[in-house]
Amino acid sequence: MAEAPPDDPMWDPALVGATVDVLAALSDGGPALEFAIGTGRIAIPLAARGVAVTGIELDADQVARLRARPGGGAEAIPVVVGDMAAVRAPGAGSFRLVYLVFNTIMNLTSQDEQVECFRNAAAHLAPGGRFLVETMVPALRRLPPGERYVVFGLSEGYVGVDEYDVARQWLWSHHTTVEPGGRGHRRREPFRYVWPAELDLMARIAGLRLVDRWADWAGAPFTGDSPSHVCVWEKPGA
Repeated sequence: MAEAPPDDPMWDPALVGATVDVLAALSDGGPALEFAIGTGRIAIPLAARGVAVTGIELDADQVARLRARPGGGAEAIPVVVGDMAAVRAPGAGSFRLVYLVFNTIMNLTSQDEQVECFRNAAAHLAPGGRFLVETMVPALRRLPPGERYVVFGLSEGYVGVDEYDVARQWLWSHHTTVEPGGRGHRRREPFRYVWPAELDLMARIAGLRLVDRWADWAGAPFTGDSPSHVCVWEKPGA
């Protein structure tokens, strides 16, 4: 998944700060592992808070961009290039926190891959460690019968549309941007959406138990109307 540019709302300092606050508290002074670390949007400020952060990232180009950013050097944030559902990072079994943010669990486009991601997270955690996932709730309530498309972003120069395949539990995010001169760019990204209860079952398969589910990084209660959720599961045995 191509990471959004720094003017995207996901880079908003308030959002990044709230995310880092939660992750720093959950790490409880121990090391943390970010699945799909990307260019370090979260890892760099988390490491600046004194948390020893390691990353796993499939895209070597994203790692190169991380390395080019202040605080993103290899000595500060070690990164293993590989599949977050399979590859092991040094220190597996000793991490206090493994985390996966911004819908990235859906980049794994089969249920089997998503289950293996949970198993891999559990293998990296120390007893009592936590696995955190942030992801959207599928917007199927907004789909009229027989329709496939939901607009999730609309502004001057940008249109974002999710296309759902309900039978296969797939969606494609379509992004269209138009430059001031009129030149347009289109991007299409495939995902497998996943329900909160399904994530809990994946966690159970991996030997983890749910300890928290919030609607956002501020800890708002999760309800039937929440468009997203932040979930925390724990590895028993502390």
